[in-house]
Amino acid sequence: MSFPRKRESIHLFMLIEQSRSPKPYNRQKLILSLTSAVLSAAFLIVLLATGLSSAARDVAIRVSPNPYGALLIYAAVIGLTETLLFLPLSFYRGYILEHRYELSNQTLGRWAIESGKGMLVGIALFTPLLVVFYGLLRQFGDGWWLPVGAVIFGLSVLLAQIAPVLLLPIFYKLTPLDDPALDASLRRLAERVGLRIEGLYQIDMSKNTKKANAALAGIGKTRRILLGDTLLAQCSQEEIEVVFAHELGHHQYHHIRTLILTGAVTTFAGLYLTSVGYRALLPRLGLDRLDDPAALPLLALLLMVFGLVTTPLQNALSRHYERQADGYALQTTGNRTAFIGAMTRLAETNLADPEPHPLIEALFYSHPSIGKRIRMAEGIGG
Repeated sequence: MSFPRKRESIHLFMLIEQSRSPKPYNRQKLILSLTSAVLSAAFLIVLLATGLSSAARDVAIRVSPNPYGALLIYAAVIGLTETLLFLPLSFYRGYILEHRYELSNQTLGRWAIESGKGMLVGIALFTPLLVVFYGLLRQFGDGWWLPVGAVIFGLSVLLAQIAPVLLLPIFYKLTPLDDPALDASLRRLAERVGLRIEGLYQIDMSKNTKKANAALAGIGKTRRILLGDTLLAQCSQEEIEVVFAHELGHHQYHHIRTLILTGAVTTFAGLYLTSVGYRALLPRLGLDRLDDPAALPLLALLLMVFGLVTTPLQNALSRHYERQADGYALQTTGNRTAFIGAMTRLAETNLADPEPHPLIEALFYSHPSIGKRIRMAEGIGG
Protein backbone atom coordinates (compact mmCIF):
# COMPACT_ATOMS: atom_id res chain seq x y z
CA MET A 1 0.00 0.00 0.00
CA SER A 2 1.38 3.41 -0.98
CA PHE A 3 0.84 6.62 0.93
CA PRO A 4 0.67 10.15 -0.49
CA ARG A 5 3.67 12.32 0.05
CA LYS A 6 3.57 14.60 3.04
CA ARG A 7 2.98 17.81 1.10
CA GLU A 8 0.02 16.21 -0.73
CA SER A 9 -1.44 15.08 2.57
CA ILE A 10 -1.17 18.61 3.95
CA HIS A 11 -3.11 20.15 1.06
CA LEU A 12 -5.81 17.50 1.11
CA PHE A 13 -6.06 17.68 4.90
CA MET A 14 -6.63 21.43 4.61
CA LEU A 15 -9.51 20.81 2.23
CA ILE A 16 -11.15 17.95 4.07
CA GLU A 17 -10.93 19.78 7.40
CA GLN A 18 -12.80 22.87 6.18
CA SER A 19 -14.95 24.49 8.86
CA ARG A 20 -17.96 23.82 6.61
CA SER A 21 -17.68 20.18 5.59
CA PRO A 22 -18.02 19.92 1.79
CA LYS A 23 -19.35 16.36 1.65
CA PRO A 24 -22.83 16.99 3.15
CA TYR A 25 -23.27 20.03 0.87
CA ASN A 26 -22.24 18.17 -2.27
CA ARG A 27 -24.25 15.10 -1.27
CA GLN A 28 -27.38 17.21 -0.84
CA LYS A 29 -26.77 18.97 -4.15
CA LEU A 30 -26.46 15.63 -5.92
CA ILE A 31 -29.59 14.23 -4.26
CA LEU A 32 -31.54 17.35 -5.23
CA SER A 33 -30.33 17.19 -8.84
CA LEU A 34 -31.25 13.52 -9.13
CA THR A 35 -34.60 14.17 -7.47
CA SER A 36 -35.30 16.97 -9.91
CA ALA A 37 -34.45 14.72 -12.88
CA VAL A 38 -36.62 11.87 -11.61
CA LEU A 39 -39.56 14.18 -10.91
CA SER A 40 -39.20 15.81 -14.34
CA ALA A 41 -39.38 12.40 -16.00
CA ALA A 42 -42.32 11.41 -13.78
CA PHE A 43 -44.13 14.63 -14.71
CA LEU A 44 -43.78 13.84 -18.43
CA ILE A 45 -44.90 10.24 -17.92
CA VAL A 46 -47.96 11.35 -15.96
CA LEU A 47 -48.90 13.80 -18.70
CA LEU A 48 -48.78 11.04 -21.29
CA ALA A 49 -50.22 8.14 -19.25
CA THR A 50 -53.20 9.99 -17.78
CA GLY A 51 -54.28 11.87 -20.88
CA LEU A 52 -53.57 15.24 -19.28
CA SER A 53 -51.39 16.18 -22.22
CA SER A 54 -54.25 15.47 -24.65
CA ALA A 55 -56.65 17.41 -22.43
CA ALA A 56 -54.34 20.43 -22.42
CA ARG A 57 -54.06 20.16 -26.20
CA ASP A 58 -57.84 20.11 -26.57
CA VAL A 59 -58.19 23.24 -24.42
CA ALA A 60 -55.51 24.99 -26.45
CA ILE A 61 -57.24 24.15 -29.75
CA ARG A 62 -60.56 25.46 -28.46
CA VAL A 63 -58.92 28.74 -27.52
CA SER A 64 -56.98 29.03 -30.79
CA PRO A 65 -57.77 26.94 -33.88
CA ASN A 66 -54.50 28.12 -35.43
CA PRO A 67 -51.97 25.26 -34.94
CA TYR A 68 -49.17 27.58 -33.87
CA GLY A 69 -51.40 29.52 -31.51
CA ALA A 70 -52.62 26.26 -30.00
CA LEU A 71 -49.02 25.09 -29.64
CA LEU A 72 -48.02 28.20 -27.69
CA ILE A 73 -51.08 27.99 -25.44
CA TYR A 74 -50.38 24.31 -24.78
CA ALA A 75 -46.72 25.07 -23.99
CA ALA A 76 -47.73 27.90 -21.66
CA VAL A 77 -50.17 25.70 -19.72
CA ILE A 78 -47.69 22.82 -19.36
CA GLY A 79 -44.76 25.13 -18.61
CA LEU A 80 -46.64 27.08 -15.94
CA THR A 81 -47.83 23.86 -14.31
CA GLU A 82 -44.32 22.45 -14.21
CA THR A 83 -42.88 25.70 -12.85
CA LEU A 84 -45.39 25.82 -9.99
CA LEU A 85 -44.89 22.15 -9.15
CA PHE A 86 -41.11 22.46 -9.04
CA LEU A 87 -40.93 25.87 -7.37
CA PRO A 88 -40.46 24.48 -3.82
CA LEU A 89 -37.58 22.28 -4.99
CA SER A 90 -35.98 25.14 -6.93
CA PHE A 91 -36.30 27.44 -3.92
CA TYR A 92 -34.74 24.91 -1.59
CA ARG A 93 -31.85 24.16 -3.92
CA GLY A 94 -31.14 27.72 -5.04
CA TYR A 95 -31.83 29.65 -1.84
CA ILE A 96 -32.15 27.61 1.34
CA LEU A 97 -29.29 25.18 0.72
CA GLU A 98 -26.88 27.91 -0.40
CA HIS A 99 -27.67 30.00 2.70
CA ARG A 100 -27.44 26.99 5.00
CA TYR A 101 -23.81 26.51 3.93
CA GLU A 102 -23.07 30.26 3.89
CA LEU A 103 -22.45 30.38 0.14
CA SER A 104 -25.13 32.86 -0.90
CA ASN A 105 -25.27 36.65 -0.61
CA GLN A 106 -28.80 36.85 -1.99
CA THR A 107 -31.75 38.23 -0.12
CA LEU A 108 -35.08 36.55 -0.75
CA GLY A 109 -36.06 39.45 -2.99
CA ARG A 110 -32.84 39.20 -4.99
CA TRP A 111 -33.35 35.46 -5.46
CA ALA A 112 -36.86 36.08 -6.77
CA ILE A 113 -35.63 38.78 -9.16
CA GLU A 114 -32.76 36.67 -10.52
CA SER A 115 -35.03 33.64 -10.89
CA GLY A 116 -37.61 35.75 -12.67
CA LYS A 117 -35.03 37.14 -15.07
CA GLY A 118 -33.79 33.63 -15.80
CA MET A 119 -37.33 32.49 -16.53
CA LEU A 120 -38.03 35.41 -18.87
CA VAL A 121 -34.78 34.91 -20.77
CA GLY A 122 -35.57 31.21 -21.06
CA ILE A 123 -39.03 31.97 -22.45
CA ALA A 124 -37.60 34.49 -24.93
CA LEU A 125 -35.13 31.91 -26.23
CA PHE A 126 -37.36 28.85 -26.07
CA THR A 127 -40.51 30.27 -27.70
CA PRO A 128 -39.13 30.99 -31.18
CA LEU A 129 -37.15 27.76 -31.09
CA LEU A 130 -40.33 25.83 -30.28
CA VAL A 131 -42.22 27.50 -33.15
CA VAL A 132 -39.39 26.74 -35.61
CA PHE A 133 -39.17 23.14 -34.37
CA TYR A 134 -42.91 22.66 -34.76
CA GLY A 135 -42.85 24.09 -38.27
CA LEU A 136 -40.03 21.74 -39.28
CA LEU A 137 -41.88 18.81 -37.70
CA ARG A 138 -44.96 19.63 -39.77
CA GLN A 139 -43.01 20.16 -42.98
CA PHE A 140 -40.44 17.35 -42.92
CA GLY A 141 -42.34 14.56 -41.17
CA ASP A 142 -40.10 11.68 -40.09
CA GLY A 143 -37.05 13.55 -41.39
CA TRP A 144 -37.58 16.43 -38.93
CA TRP A 145 -34.48 15.52 -36.92
CA LEU A 146 -32.02 16.68 -39.62
CA PRO A 147 -33.17 20.32 -40.06
CA VAL A 148 -33.88 20.62 -36.34
CA GLY A 149 -30.32 19.49 -35.60
CA ALA A 150 -28.98 22.08 -38.04
CA VAL A 151 -31.01 24.83 -36.35
CA ILE A 152 -29.85 23.79 -32.88
CA PHE A 153 -26.21 23.70 -34.02
CA GLY A 154 -26.46 27.16 -35.58
CA LEU A 155 -28.21 28.53 -32.51
CA SER A 156 -25.57 27.09 -30.16
CA VAL A 157 -22.80 28.83 -32.12
CA LEU A 158 -24.77 32.09 -32.17
CA LEU A 159 -25.44 31.95 -28.43
CA ALA A 160 -21.76 31.25 -27.71
CA GLN A 161 -20.94 34.41 -29.65
CA ILE A 162 -23.56 36.75 -28.22
CA ALA A 163 -23.77 35.45 -24.66
CA PRO A 164 -21.04 37.68 -23.19
CA VAL A 165 -22.36 40.85 -24.85
CA LEU A 166 -26.14 40.38 -24.75
CA LEU A 167 -27.15 37.66 -22.28
CA LEU A 168 -24.63 37.83 -19.44
CA PRO A 169 -25.15 41.58 -18.81
CA ILE A 170 -28.80 40.82 -18.06
CA PHE A 171 -27.68 39.04 -14.91
CA TYR A 172 -24.33 40.62 -14.04
CA LYS A 173 -22.55 43.93 -14.37
CA LEU A 174 -19.34 43.66 -16.39
CA THR A 175 -16.69 46.32 -15.88
CA PRO A 176 -13.16 46.56 -17.36
CA LEU A 177 -10.53 45.10 -15.06
CA ASP A 178 -9.26 47.95 -12.86
CA ASP A 179 -5.82 46.54 -12.11
CA PRO A 180 -3.17 47.64 -14.62
CA ALA A 181 -0.51 45.21 -13.37
CA LEU A 182 -2.82 42.20 -13.49
CA ASP A 183 -4.26 43.32 -16.83
CA ALA A 184 -0.79 43.57 -18.39
CA SER A 185 0.26 40.22 -16.94
CA LEU A 186 -2.80 38.38 -18.26
CA ARG A 187 -2.47 39.97 -21.69
CA ARG A 188 1.14 38.80 -21.90
CA LEU A 189 -0.01 35.26 -21.15
CA ALA A 190 -2.65 35.51 -23.87
CA GLU A 191 -0.10 36.72 -26.40
CA ARG A 192 1.92 33.54 -25.87
CA VAL A 193 -0.81 31.51 -27.56
CA GLY A 194 -1.69 34.19 -30.10
CA LEU A 195 -5.07 34.80 -28.48
CA ARG A 196 -6.67 38.15 -29.21
CA ILE A 197 -9.26 39.08 -26.63
CA GLU A 198 -11.72 41.95 -26.72
CA GLY A 199 -11.07 42.76 -23.10
CA LEU A 200 -10.61 41.68 -19.51
CA TYR A 201 -13.68 42.15 -17.39
CA GLN A 202 -14.64 41.93 -13.75
CA ILE A 203 -18.05 40.39 -13.12
CA ASP A 204 -19.99 41.18 -9.95
CA MET A 205 -20.60 37.62 -8.78
CA SER A 206 -20.57 38.77 -5.16
CA LYS A 207 -24.07 40.22 -5.43
CA ASN A 208 -25.35 36.64 -5.52
CA THR A 209 -22.71 34.30 -4.16
CA LYS A 210 -19.49 33.88 -2.23
CA LYS A 211 -18.26 31.37 -4.81
CA ALA A 212 -15.44 32.33 -7.16
CA ASN A 213 -14.90 31.60 -10.83
CA ALA A 214 -13.35 32.75 -14.10
CA ALA A 215 -14.14 32.04 -17.74
CA LEU A 216 -13.04 32.55 -21.31
CA ALA A 217 -16.29 33.49 -23.06
CA GLY A 218 -17.36 34.40 -26.56
CA ILE A 219 -16.16 33.61 -30.07
CA GLY A 220 -14.13 35.80 -32.39
CA LYS A 221 -14.65 39.51 -31.77
CA THR A 222 -16.78 38.86 -28.68
CA ARG A 223 -14.12 36.74 -26.95
CA ARG A 224 -13.33 38.13 -23.52
CA ILE A 225 -11.96 37.08 -20.17
CA LEU A 226 -14.36 37.19 -17.23
CA LEU A 227 -13.01 37.25 -13.69
CA GLY A 228 -15.39 37.07 -10.75
CA ASP A 229 -14.93 39.87 -8.23
CA THR A 230 -14.92 37.13 -5.60
CA LEU A 231 -11.93 35.54 -7.33
CA LEU A 232 -10.10 38.87 -7.48
CA ALA A 233 -10.78 39.49 -3.79
CA GLN A 234 -9.67 36.08 -2.56
CA CYS A 235 -6.74 35.05 -4.76
CA SER A 236 -3.28 36.48 -5.21
CA GLN A 237 -2.11 37.76 -8.60
CA GLU A 238 -0.05 34.62 -9.16
CA GLU A 239 -3.05 32.42 -8.38
CA ILE A 240 -5.23 34.42 -10.77
CA GLU A 241 -2.56 34.10 -13.44
CA VAL A 242 -2.53 30.32 -13.16
CA VAL A 243 -6.35 30.18 -13.29
CA PHE A 244 -6.21 32.38 -16.39
CA ALA A 245 -3.53 30.16 -17.92
CA HIS A 246 -5.86 27.20 -17.42
CA GLU A 247 -8.49 28.99 -19.52
CA LEU A 248 -5.83 29.69 -22.16
CA GLY A 249 -5.12 25.97 -22.22
CA HIS A 250 -8.60 25.38 -23.54
CA HIS A 251 -7.84 27.77 -26.38
CA GLN A 252 -4.42 26.27 -27.04
CA TYR A 253 -5.85 22.77 -27.43
CA HIS A 254 -8.90 23.97 -29.42
CA HIS A 255 -11.25 22.52 -26.82
CA ILE A 256 -14.09 24.94 -27.54
CA ARG A 257 -14.06 24.09 -31.25
CA THR A 258 -13.89 20.37 -30.53
CA LEU A 259 -16.72 20.55 -28.00
CA ILE A 260 -18.91 22.38 -30.49
CA LEU A 261 -18.25 19.68 -33.11
CA THR A 262 -18.75 16.76 -30.72
CA GLY A 263 -21.85 18.49 -29.41
CA ALA A 264 -23.17 18.71 -32.97
CA VAL A 265 -22.56 15.00 -33.54
CA THR A 266 -24.25 14.15 -30.26
CA THR A 267 -27.19 16.42 -31.08
CA PHE A 268 -27.80 14.87 -34.50
CA ALA A 269 -27.43 11.33 -33.13
CA GLY A 270 -29.77 12.06 -30.24
CA LEU A 271 -32.40 13.65 -32.46
CA TYR A 272 -32.26 10.77 -34.94
CA LEU A 273 -32.64 8.11 -32.25
CA THR A 274 -35.39 10.17 -30.67
CA SER A 275 -37.23 10.37 -34.00
CA VAL A 276 -37.13 6.58 -34.34
CA GLY A 277 -38.45 6.03 -30.81
CA TYR A 278 -41.00 8.81 -31.27
CA ARG A 279 -42.50 7.22 -34.37
CA ALA A 280 -42.56 3.75 -32.74
CA LEU A 281 -44.19 4.83 -29.46
CA LEU A 282 -46.83 7.25 -30.74
CA PRO A 283 -49.44 4.56 -31.56
CA ARG A 284 -49.05 2.99 -28.13
CA LEU A 285 -50.12 6.29 -26.60
CA GLY A 286 -53.16 6.54 -28.82
CA LEU A 287 -51.59 9.32 -30.90
CA ASP A 288 -51.11 9.19 -34.65
CA ARG A 289 -49.72 12.57 -35.71
CA LEU A 290 -46.08 13.60 -35.36
CA ASP A 291 -47.10 17.23 -34.97
CA ASP A 292 -49.69 16.63 -32.25
CA PRO A 293 -48.75 18.98 -29.38
CA ALA A 294 -49.98 16.32 -26.94
CA ALA A 295 -47.07 14.11 -28.05
CA LEU A 296 -44.36 16.67 -27.26
CA PRO A 297 -43.79 15.33 -23.72
CA LEU A 298 -42.80 12.03 -25.34
CA LEU A 299 -40.11 13.82 -27.33
CA ALA A 300 -38.85 15.52 -24.19
CA LEU A 301 -38.79 12.20 -22.32
CA LEU A 302 -36.84 10.43 -25.08
CA LEU A 303 -34.29 13.25 -25.23
CA MET A 304 -33.94 13.06 -21.46
CA VAL A 305 -33.16 9.33 -21.66
CA PHE A 306 -30.58 9.97 -24.39
CA GLY A 307 -28.96 12.66 -22.23
CA LEU A 308 -28.87 10.28 -19.27
CA VAL A 309 -26.86 7.80 -21.35
CA THR A 310 -24.48 10.28 -22.98
CA THR A 311 -23.78 12.68 -20.10
CA PRO A 312 -21.18 10.41 -18.41
CA LEU A 313 -19.35 10.14 -21.75
CA GLN A 314 -19.44 13.90 -22.21
CA ASN A 315 -18.19 14.37 -18.65
CA ALA A 316 -15.30 11.97 -19.29
CA LEU A 317 -14.26 14.00 -22.34
CA SER A 318 -14.59 17.23 -20.36
CA ARG A 319 -12.40 15.88 -17.54
CA HIS A 320 -9.75 14.94 -20.12
CA TYR A 321 -9.79 18.48 -21.49
CA GLU A 322 -9.60 19.95 -17.98
CA ARG A 323 -6.53 17.84 -17.22
CA GLN A 324 -4.92 19.09 -20.42
CA ALA A 325 -5.70 22.69 -19.46
CA ASP A 326 -4.27 22.14 -15.98
CA GLY A 327 -1.07 20.77 -17.49
CA TYR A 328 -0.83 23.75 -19.81
CA ALA A 329 -1.30 26.18 -16.92
CA LEU A 330 1.52 24.52 -14.97
CA GLN A 331 3.86 24.43 -17.95
CA THR A 332 3.13 28.02 -18.96
CA THR A 333 3.44 29.64 -15.54
CA GLY A 334 5.95 27.22 -14.02
CA ASN A 335 4.27 27.97 -10.73
CA ARG A 336 2.81 24.84 -9.17
CA THR A 337 2.70 26.53 -5.75
CA ALA A 338 0.28 29.11 -7.12
CA PHE A 339 -1.70 26.39 -8.90
CA ILE A 340 -2.09 24.35 -5.73
CA GLY A 341 -2.90 27.49 -3.77
CA ALA A 342 -5.58 28.45 -6.29
CA MET A 343 -7.10 24.97 -6.26
CA THR A 344 -7.12 24.87 -2.46
CA ARG A 345 -8.60 28.34 -2.17
CA LEU A 346 -11.29 27.72 -4.80
CA ALA A 347 -12.23 24.42 -3.15
CA GLU A 348 -12.62 26.17 0.20
CA THR A 349 -14.56 29.07 -1.31
CA ASN A 350 -16.86 26.93 -3.46
CA LEU A 351 -17.14 24.14 -0.89
CA ALA A 352 -16.00 21.53 -3.41
CA ASP A 353 -15.56 17.91 -2.34
CA PRO A 354 -11.82 17.18 -2.79
CA GLU A 355 -12.26 13.40 -2.78
CA PRO A 356 -15.68 12.34 -4.14
CA HIS A 357 -16.54 8.68 -4.59
CA PRO A 358 -14.96 7.46 -7.88
CA LEU A 359 -18.36 6.43 -9.27
CA ILE A 360 -19.87 9.82 -8.45
CA GLU A 361 -16.93 11.55 -10.12
CA ALA A 362 -17.16 9.33 -13.21
CA LEU A 363 -20.89 9.91 -13.68
CA PHE A 364 -21.42 13.52 -12.65
CA TYR A 365 -18.16 15.50 -12.57
CA SER A 366 -17.16 17.60 -15.59
CA HIS A 367 -13.82 18.43 -13.87
CA PRO A 368 -11.35 16.13 -12.13
CA SER A 369 -11.68 16.23 -8.37
CA ILE A 370 -9.62 18.85 -6.55
CA GLY A 371 -7.61 16.10 -4.87
CA LYS A 372 -6.57 14.65 -8.23
CA ARG A 373 -5.69 18.08 -9.59
CA ILE A 374 -3.48 18.80 -6.60
CA ARG A 375 -1.76 15.42 -6.83
CA MET A 376 -1.16 16.00 -10.54
CA ALA A 377 0.44 19.36 -9.78
CA GLU A 378 2.61 17.87 -7.04
CA GLY A 379 3.96 15.42 -9.60
CA ILE A 380 5.09 18.13 -12.01
CA GLY A 381 8.78 18.54 -11.62
CA GLY A 382 8.70 16.59 -8.40
